[in-house]
Amino acid sequence: MLRRLHLDQPASFAFTPDNLAWAEAQITKYPEGRQASAIIPLLWRAQEQEGWLTRKAIETVAEMLGLAYMRALEVASFYFMFQLQPVGTVAHIQVCGTTSCMICGAEDLVAVCKEKIASEPHEVSADGKFSWEEVECLGSCSNAPMAQIGKDYYEDLTAAKMGELIDALGRGEVPLPGPQNGRYAAEPLKGLTTLTEMDSGKHQYNASVQLAHDIGDTVKRIDGTEIPLLAPWQGSGKTAKKPAAKKAAAKKPAAKKAAAPKATAKPAAKAAKPAAKTAKPAAKATPAAKASAASTATESKPRTMSAPRKSGADDLKLISGVGPKLEGVLNELGFWHFDQISKWGVGEVAWVDSRLKFKGRIERDGWIAQATKLAAEK
Repeated sequence: MLRRLHLDQPASFAFTPDNLAWAEAQITKYPEGRQASAIIPLLWRAQEQEGWLTRKAIETVAEMLGLAYMRALEVASFYFMFQLQPVGTVAHIQVCGTTSCMICGAEDLVAVCKEKIASEPHEVSADGKFSWEEVECLGSCSNAPMAQIGKDYYEDLTAAKMGELIDALGRGEVPLPGPQNGRYAAEPLKGLTTLTEMDSGKHQYNASVQLAHDIGDTVKRIDGTEIPLLAPWQGSGKTAKKPAAKKAAAKKPAAKKAAAPKATAKPAAKAAKPAAKTAKPAAKATPAAKASAASTATESKPRTMSAPRKSGADDLKLISGVGPKLEGVLNELGFWHFDQISKWGVGEVAWVDSRLKFKGRIERDGWIAQATKLAAEK
């Protein structure tokens, strides 16, 4: 099936502030030079925000990842989960049509969509609220037939129930997802007959439905404010220093024991050795000290150059954490050589950091220490 961008495209796209923060956090999951791996989650969040993927959204994601537009379009057009045309403002309904659902009545659900929404898939209803399509297996075979509406599954459907769901959504209501015939999850309709000790009773709904109910993001566009932004993988930055501090604190009681009246001179000497060892890592960390306080420092503009020296610009991409896109940004700011970067102080780091798209990268990747070494080697 040939998939093309829709002819009518909006003039612009921008992530909401919270979605942008989410997207930038996702990029940090991947090592330097591999940020393109974040393309699917970023495209998906753009679709969750707008309902479908516009050309401007695809291009925005490509720019964030330093990709050619065509590379991002290749991904968006390859995966059928990405909608390349407008969808209903209230909901886009995806009816599973694979074997289990087909046997259990998926064709009847499709007939309801044709009657109440539009005669053809991907057409938007006359009131602009709905669109629909038939999709491959959504993995809820034990609850067939089913459909995905928004982010959630509506299972154990009948034609009558599907009609009621569409009508309710059209009135601005949000029917609770999950089984629509009274089942808790995927157990027999009359209740568990085996493993009865595993029967929940802790929640009114099963885990998936309970989460949808609690968060309240069912059948809605996602603006990023639904849940707090969590990025536990970023623990290699400031949070990584906390365990080290705990270790240092843990050694203090040992020092106290050495100073106790009962302690002998030999244990005291032994206790002194670990203390000496801990001093060395602190000295090694000194080269990065200039950048460590950048986030709270007062900005001070570094010395810049309007053009590189006659000998030619240094290859700033040799600094781990600097790709072609960031090198271009640094050149635009007036930085062409390793020795320029090596001379940045805390205030200068803060100035540059505030003008980069990915704040904290200078400190995180140790640009100053790298630039100092590269300048010396040159």
